Amino acid sequence: MTSSEASNGMWHRKTKARQQESKSDQAKSHENELKDLVEWEQYMKKVKGKVLEQVQDHLRDILDKALTESIEPPAHLKSALNGKTSKKESSRSQRMDDGKVFLERASLLDDLFEISHIRTIYHMFIAVLLIFCLSTLAVDYIDQGRLVLEFDLLFYAFGKLGTVTWAWLAMFVYTLFVPYFILEFWGSLYHTFPSKLGLTLGAGLIFTTIQTCVLGLFPIYTVVHHQLPPASRFIVILEQIRFLMKTYSFIRETAPVILKNAPKEGENPRFPTFSSYLYFLFCPTLIYREFYPRNRQIRWKYVAVTLGKIFGCLFYGYFILVRLCIPVFRPAETNQPFSKRTMVLAVFHSILPGIMLLLLCFFAFLHCWLNLFGELLRFADRMFYKDWWNSTSFANYYRTWNVVVHDWLYYYGYRDFLWLSNRRFRTAAMLSVFIVSAVVHEYALAMGFGFFYPVMFCLFAVFGVAFNFAMTDKRQSPVFNVIMWACLFLGQGVQVCLYCQEWYAQIHCPPAGDSLWELLMPRSWSCSYQT
Repeated sequence: MTSSEASNGMWHRKTKARQQESKSDQAKSHENELKDLVEWEQYMKKVKGKVLEQVQDHLRDILDKALTESIEPPAHLKSALNGKTSKKESSRSQRMDDGKVFLERASLLDDLFEISHIRTIYHMFIAVLLIFCLSTLAVDYIDQGRLVLEFDLLFYAFGKLGTVTWAWLAMFVYTLFVPYFILEFWGSLYHTFPSKLGLTLGAGLIFTTIQTCVLGLFPIYTVVHHQLPPASRFIVILEQIRFLMKTYSFIRETAPVILKNAPKEGENPRFPTFSSYLYFLFCPTLIYREFYPRNRQIRWKYVAVTLGKIFGCLFYGYFILVRLCIPVFRPAETNQPFSKRTMVLAVFHSILPGIMLLLLCFFAFLHCWLNLFGELLRFADRMFYKDWWNSTSFANYYRTWNVVVHDWLYYYGYRDFLWLSNRRFRTAAMLSVFIVSAVVHEYALAMGFGFFYPVMFCLFAVFGVAFNFAMTDKRQSPVFNVIMWACLFLGQGVQVCLYCQEWYAQIHCPPAGDSLWELLMPRSWSCSYQT
């Protein structure tokens, strides 16, 4: 081998080594590029999700603002027309004077159920209901040797429906005719009557007296005198509260219009049509308007499915009580003396059925029931609730849990209180709304269960107020969402535990006398459950 051949061989080996090194470098660089590409795609997905959320929020705000401004003139234009100089005060006054604006929008859960991930959670709750049914059938088959699926508790709770029907008809007929025609009579004479104050006081006194008798005392008499079972009691009492809130809204929205718009000579005063008032008594809102946004047609399949969901929730609640509550609190099965240990265990045993009942009440009433009437009446504004489950503050939770009742309390309680106080005492206005809401909730529970035990009032008016000021909207961390849910779990456990204990104490420990103290003192504090 010559020196030239040796040098050529050396050169070829070095060239192959360089090629192998370059290939390995290219492979490593390719792997790094793939890793970087995967990380970049993951990062872009996160950024895309955040951008879409922000864009959606901004678009919603812009749309709400545009629709509001299309109905009401901008604050600065109204300020110029009225000769006001302070733009800040004008804007604040405009926000206070604006009423609720109804828009065409679907319920939040209807939109969320279009997402497969959210729909899977809904399917999980249905699976739990099926497990409840199977467990009940299995236990009955083992105990009695046959398949039995009785609903004796359900039939008892909804007993005496005939009495409930005629009591509801009496309240409805009164609400339909008396407030409307009294207000029409007052409005037709107001601008021509010599003594406007005397006419107003006289009509107000007559209306208040009739209202107190028919919508105040009559439902209480019906519930107590006929000894209605719990579910039937709640139907009468909740309809009583609904009719009272509806009539107040109708008068509150109509009377100022009559006062401000004096008819010209030879003209009759303009008054809302009777059909609009009748529609208002059934549509799922507590704020009266003569016109609401309406859908073009009724989706009868949606109506049938929603009605089925309501019955499903009814049976779901029945199984929760039968399988998770009654075995824990029935004296014949527990037979344990009262102690701190049994009390703590009972509270924690009640957390699961308590939170399930809370979610069922939300889904059955605020989503299914209100959407059912909204669909039948083609009522387009379905924002009966907001995303309360994402709340990081109790202030936001109270605003988003039940938008229908919140709007009524805000416009006729909080906002009117500020108007009467010249927009001062905001804390007092907020506290007054909390107290009124707590009293009404406690009244409904006391009349529904048939005993006075102010658990709801204490949780709402004491702890609710404290949490409302402690956990404000400034709390945005997810930790506060965990705290809110923990408080809801514990609060529902306390309510279910104490009300179930008092229910059985009322049955097994009759009162010793008829004094007021016997009626107000919770009987579970002294009852030993010895049967």
